[in-house]
Order: sequence, then structure tokens, then C-alpha cells
Amino acid sequence: MDVKTAFLNGDLEEEVYIKQPKGFSSSDGGNLVCKLKKFIYGMKQACRQWYLKFHEVISSFSFVENIMDQCIYQKVSGSTICFLILYVDDILLATNEKCMLHEVKQFLSKNLDMKDIGDASYIIGIKIHRDRHKGVLGLSQETYINKVLERFWMKDCSPNVAPFVKGAKFDLNQCPKNEFEREKMKNIPYASVVGSLMYVQVCTRPDIAFVVGMLGRYQSNPGIDHWKVAKKVLRYLKGTKEYMLTYKMI
Repeated sequence: MDVKTAFLNGDLEEEVYIKQPKGFSSSDGGNLVCKLKKFIYGMKQACRQWYLKFHEVISSFSFVENIMDQCIYQKVSGSTICFLILYVDDILLATNEKCMLHEVKQFLSKNLDMKDIGDASYIIGIKIHRDRHKGVLGLSQETYINKVLERFWMKDCSPNVAPFVKGAKFDLNQCPKNEFEREKMKNIPYASVVGSLMYVQVCTRPDIAFVVGMLGRYQSNPGIDHWKVAKKVLRYLKGTKEYMLTYKMI
């Protein structure tokens, strides 16, 4: 579900005045201002106040905030459970009972200007695959991986069969030893590549967790050998981008 004009829903707690467009002047020639009653786009507080407003609304419907992540809520009623995830103005719902799903959607639509866009197919760069008949749910990032490969000029690279070579070593001796080597590495987007790999690893690809963790140790002073390994991981993802993390019903 999508919240329309989400940031305009928050309650304004401070006194805020804005300049009026040209043509609004008093009889004595002075310039007039407007006192805001609600939020407008561009205000610094709008994001936080939207979250506080949503928290107030959803809590009134017996949803409880997750203690580890404030954008995840759950509601339990007997054997029925519903999870709600808020990402800016997008809402993802998951429940084991359709009646609960309809109740939550009706409540949200009654209290906020909502748009129901049906079953989720993508969320934060992750594609959702479903086979309800077999009880299988899959998560993949093929589109995101393609964007990463293009961003770092690896779109046409040759695929690799493994994320790194067996027996490969990582140590400080591979870091730049002089100013010339350090200057050479400054033009290489090592940290950006490692960050992109981390996102893939955390979301859907635990098979690259070890090598990405090792690469992350050298972000402050990476060497050319570390960069070569990072590119090998990208080539591995190129050949396995259709892999998905699969969950099966027990």
C-alpha cells in the first residue's frame, strides 16, 4: 500500500511562517507572511512528524512496534498475526489470515489517504517471487545487480564460477605501501563497490558473506589486490544474478 502525500500528514507543533508569493501586500505596502497550519514539502521536520503521526495511528489499532526496528509493527490476535513494514510512504503487509489483511487495509484507508497497489512484487530493490500452491517464497536482486554492474563498468564482464579463489589470502601487506600506490587507489571506487556488495549479501546472497566481510576490513586503505577480489565478486554475481533466497512452508 502507498500513502499519498505522506509528509503532509504530520501535525505541526512549532510556529512556522512563510513568505507569500508576489502580489500579496498590505494596504500600507508592507509584505505579508503566512502562518502554516500543516506541513508542506521541504520542511525539515516533515519526515519525523510523519513517522510520529503514523505511529500514533497504527498503535491505536493494537499494532506493537518492534524494539529492534521502529519501522516494523506486529499485531497478534489469537492464532492470527499480521506484520506491517513502513518504508517512507510505502507499507508492506504480511499475515496468515485474509480477514486480518482486509481489516488492516480498511483501517489504514479510513485514517490515511491510501492507495492499494495489490501484491508486492518489488521492495527496496528486492524482487518477490511467490508460488502459493507449493508454499514457496523467493527473494532475488537481479535488477539491482545489473544496476551495480553497470555503475561500476562491469556490465560486459565475463562471469566467474566462484566469489573468490580457494586459498586466497587477505592481509595488510596487500595495502598501499607508499604515496604513489595510495594516490592510484584514490581513483578506484572500492568503498562504493563493497557497500553495494554488502547490500546484496545482507538481503539475498549469504553465499558472498565471507569474502565481502574480508573486503570490508580494508576499506580505509585498500590495495590493488583487494580491488581485484572485489571485481571477482562482481563477476560471480554476473553469472549468478538469477539466484534467489528461498523460503518453504514447513
